[in-house]
Amino acid sequence: MPGSKKKPAAEPKAGNTLADKLARLGIAREQDLVLHLPLRYEDHTQLCPLAALKAGQAWQVEATIVTTEIQYRPRRQLVCLLEDGEAQLVLRFFHFYPSQQKALAPGKRVRAFGDVREGHFGLEIVHPSFQVVAPGTPLPDRLTPVYPTTAGLAQDALRKLVHRALVRDPAYLAETLPPWTREPRRLWGFGEAVRYLHEPPTDASQAALDERTHPAWTRLKFDELIAQQLSLKIHRRARARRRAPRLPGDTTLTRALYARLPFTLTRAQQRVIAEIRRDLAKAEPMQRLLQGDVGSGKTVVAALAALQAIESGYQVAFMAPTEILAEQHYRKLAAWLDGLPLKMAWLSGGLPAKTKRQAKAAIESGEAQFAIGTHMLFQDEV
Repeated sequence: MPGSKKKPAAEPKAGNTLADKLARLGIAREQDLVLHLPLRYEDHTQLCPLAALKAGQAWQVEATIVTTEIQYRPRRQLVCLLEDGEAQLVLRFFHFYPSQQKALAPGKRVRAFGDVREGHFGLEIVHPSFQVVAPGTPLPDRLTPVYPTTAGLAQDALRKLVHRALVRDPAYLAETLPPWTREPRRLWGFGEAVRYLHEPPTDASQAALDERTHPAWTRLKFDELIAQQLSLKIHRRARARRRAPRLPGDTTLTRALYARLPFTLTRAQQRVIAEIRRDLAKAEPMQRLLQGDVGSGKTVVAALAALQAIESGYQVAFMAPTEILAEQHYRKLAAWLDGLPLKMAWLSGGLPAKTKRQAKAAIESGEAQFAIGTHMLFQDEV
């Protein structure tokens, strides 16, 4: 994201505690807060009278605290009874701090939001979000974002940090796409989309926001896709600059293996083998994953690639994750390659010490061109 300065996400005077909490969320710079996007939204723009509440939905209420007490059955909890002159509602906290108990003192007027449920003594909200308010305190004119957070970092604190980042530096919201890319696709502007997601108006489709189908989300998805593709392109260019030995082979060993195989290769195998042959002949590292079902013929493809490297004057290490599988490969490859002018070495943890020494010596001297084994192949002497 564009930005002229890399301001820290937390002010120095806030200490390391806040910075550490933000770091757990992947937020190191103030501009990181701009793209710390909401998980969902709550509608705090309306109040519901206590008498009109229904269980099974999220509501926002405003009422006066009548009583606040700590109860111990069935477990320790803070219980507040609210009243608005027509009905009552219980607020219940199973995890609370002394500061919350002090804030929720009888006589205080609170605004609370949460899922209403049927309790033993009427309707209640468990662990609501709340704030102490004065009579006539205006309601928000935007939907309220709920952000991914971490222990000890309240939603209100996170909202303030995000809002500060949004208004502090216009460069954080600078456009990232040219008009000829954005306009044909009817994409929103970057700043417009980010502001909308952090502070959606009351008439916004909450369903479209929560389901990530809103045009504001579409714009940021497009940016993510562009960033991913650019990252891949940069990675490919960097890989292309790396050098690797060319392994063109002379086909003497590969042709010999083709001639003695007891089966015919499929078209898919032939296609993949040709692609791997071309990759190995290049002066840049091959980056390829060969995928196939069990019994689809991956081993013979790997064997032909190994023979091309041996034809080019190099040794090959063929590793399997378990000793049983490695030995199966060794026996199969030994049968296929029997009689060809190359030596194979078998190395695993279960071999006798003398046999291991002999195998390592053959590999180290270059006498064995084809080494097959388990993680034992990952040794300095090998």
